[in-house]
Amino acid sequence: MKRILVLCTGNSCRSQMAEGYLKFYTQQSAEIFSAGLESHGVNPYAVKAMAEDSIDIAGQHSKPVDVFRGQHFDYLITVCDEATQKMLKGISFREKLHFSIPDPAAFEGEYERKIEEFRRVREIVKKHMLRFIGRALHENTEAAAG
Repeated sequence: MKRILVLCTGNSCRSQMAEGYLKFYTQQSAEIFSAGLESHGVNPYAVKAMAEDSIDIAGQHSKPVDVFRGQHFDYLITVCDEATQKMLKGISFREKLHFSIPDPAAFEGEYERKIEEFRRVREIVKKHMLRFIGRALHENTEAAAG
C-alpha cells in the first residue's frame, strides 16, 4: 500500500484539504497523512469549505512534521513554497511533488469573501490531487501490466 505525506506550513488548510481529497478518492487504497512545518490547528473555514464538497475533515488533526521522523513515504507532496524548500530530517520518500497553492488563511476580509477564497483554493487543491491520483494510478497500472 502506497504511503503519502502532504506537507505545508501550518497543516491547517491546504494540506488538510489535500488529505481529505486523497483519502476520499483513493478509497483507502493508500495511507494518507498530512503535516506542517508547524501545527496551527485545522482551520474552521477549511472544514466548512470541504463539507460543502461533501468531504468531512472535521476529525482530522493538525500535526508537526516531526511526528513522522523515521518513517518512509512513497510520495511527499508539498502544497506551499515554504514547505518545499525545507530540508526534512529523518523522513525519507521515493518521490517528491510540489504544488504552489495560495494560502487561503492569509486572505483578509469579511466572512463571505473569506469563505469564497477558501472555496477557490479548495478547487485548486482538488484539481491537483485528482491529477496526482490519476498519475499515480497510471504508474501503478503500467507496472502491473509490465
